[in-house]
Amino acid sequence: MIETDIELLKGIANQLRIHSIAATTAAGSGHPTSCCSAADVTAALFFGQMRYDPKNPQYHNNDRFVLSKGHAAPLLYAAWAEAGLFPAEDLLKLRQLGSDLEGHPTPRLPFVDVATGSLGQGLSVGVGMALAARLDQLDFNTYVLLGDGEIAEGAVWEAASLAGIYRLNNLIAVVDLNRLGQSQATAFGHDVGIYRKRFEAFGWRVEDVDGHDLEEIMEVLSGVGLNDQPLVILAKTYKGAGVSFLQDKDGWHGKPLNAEEAAKAIAELQPSARSAAGVAIPVPNKFSQPPNTAPASYPPLTYKLGDAVATREAYGNALTRIGEADARVVALDGDTKNSTFAEKFFKKLPDRFTECFIAEQNMVGVATGMGARGKVPFASTFACFLARAYDQIRVAGISMANLKLAGSHVGVSIGEDGPSQMALEDLAMMRAIAGSTVLYPSDAVSTEKLVEQMALTRGISFLRTSRPKTPVIYGNEEPFPVGGAKVLRQSESDKATIVAAGVTLHEALKAADALKQEVIGVTVIDAYSIKPLGKEVILSAAQKTNHTVITVEDHYAEGGLGDAVAGELSAAGIKVHKLAVTGLPRSGKPEELLARFGIDAAAIVNKVKALA
Repeated sequence: MIETDIELLKGIANQLRIHSIAATTAAGSGHPTSCCSAADVTAALFFGQMRYDPKNPQYHNNDRFVLSKGHAAPLLYAAWAEAGLFPAEDLLKLRQLGSDLEGHPTPRLPFVDVATGSLGQGLSVGVGMALAARLDQLDFNTYVLLGDGEIAEGAVWEAASLAGIYRLNNLIAVVDLNRLGQSQATAFGHDVGIYRKRFEAFGWRVEDVDGHDLEEIMEVLSGVGLNDQPLVILAKTYKGAGVSFLQDKDGWHGKPLNAEEAAKAIAELQPSARSAAGVAIPVPNKFSQPPNTAPASYPPLTYKLGDAVATREAYGNALTRIGEADARVVALDGDTKNSTFAEKFFKKLPDRFTECFIAEQNMVGVATGMGARGKVPFASTFACFLARAYDQIRVAGISMANLKLAGSHVGVSIGEDGPSQMALEDLAMMRAIAGSTVLYPSDAVSTEKLVEQMALTRGISFLRTSRPKTPVIYGNEEPFPVGGAKVLRQSESDKATIVAAGVTLHEALKAADALKQEVIGVTVIDAYSIKPLGKEVILSAAQKTNHTVITVEDHYAEGGLGDAVAGELSAAGIKVHKLAVTGLPRSGKPEELLARFGIDAAAIVNKVKALA
């Protein structure tokens, strides 16, 4: 770049600082000093390096920017205001209830792909976006701005490892090494060498710069994509940079300036501040848009009634079947693909499969990033291991992400592997996620049809699959709309309504057959959609059986199917009797464990008789 361009970037950086200070002072809260430390690298990226259409933030070949240090949101907002997307006056509405300029970024804003703010997640998202660009043969780069404090998070290194393994040279991390954390200095302060060694160990090309020297920053950025490694730029910066009474001073994290302090700071910055109006932003290359539209239909199913198929295997069948017809579908797995049966997809469509290895936090973040770029990502592992990634799932909910999760090996019915492998909290966990859909099929047909629904329904969906083989009980044409339920047994004289899903549905059917021999009728409902629940179907049945409702689930009593049903029926004054796993499980044969915890056919029979 020529000298005048560098001077202009310096001026823009100071203008970003002014906006950040003014906005946080107006809000009465925020992180102005964290914005000031990263203002120079942000100015360099937005007004010197990145190729994007400022009027169309979602253009498919725009370079992507992920603000992993989400508390510096005012800086991000200031950059887009200076790029001309919205008036700079709107920045003064920061953190107001009626404004989308929230305390941390969310995709309510068109230029934000994912929510950030829970630190340590942005690099995983960036890996997903870089993988999507490679898959779609687009040449956009993904830039992730991280703080040095969040580098302590293990998920950052999970992401760094995977990026190095897959040699993502279209991924650029910029670490704002401003030395000061929230409550004290970071572990390594300005020891850039330690960060260098760590990233190099994960296969990254590492460049370190003075994070306030625009000429040096731009020189390093000119080398993006020079080799086949991801690039990390370690930018040594100072918190509060540019303002004499803030720079490198402790005690200012998350603290806005009062009106007098803000006026003083802005007076220091104003003489050299420059507007970015009229700055020529590099234009992205015109590549064809990826085929990210759903097909008219999926291939038919070919199961036979009575076939014994585990729902986890049916998941693998479904993923492959719809994947061959739907170019949007990609699969990710946490080194469990031979157990989740995602390996079926891997064998047929290896280019659209990403092995994330045993790093579930990163897997969910990567999937979220791919979903933000138009893919329909299905990420699978044992359901209990998704608990490791719960914060990533939670933030994906805030991101309104298009994310599909499949958890296998649920409940005590997995048998001998023991309690550490038994997901018994997953329904409660996933029901609590904002906007989530929670599905629990009982046979191969319902599994496959629900996988189709997941692919066609935008948002976060969780599919709970089981280890044991269960018989096919539905015809191949049976529909399974989200929010529905199926009545499998019913007569006019039924004494109770049994609501179940998964392996316990088959126990409920056995119980119904046994009770019939004793001339006791029961209604049996397959609650395959846990959230949203098929409330009307269950309520109608309950009203016909004298309000006697029993739920049976291979899950802890807290937060699972029973609580879902009870929550919906409470307004009608209907009490729900819950059969669920209580106490700490142990290893044993599946049938022994179902009996021990009172969720098998015999236990259901006894409960019905006790209530009849």
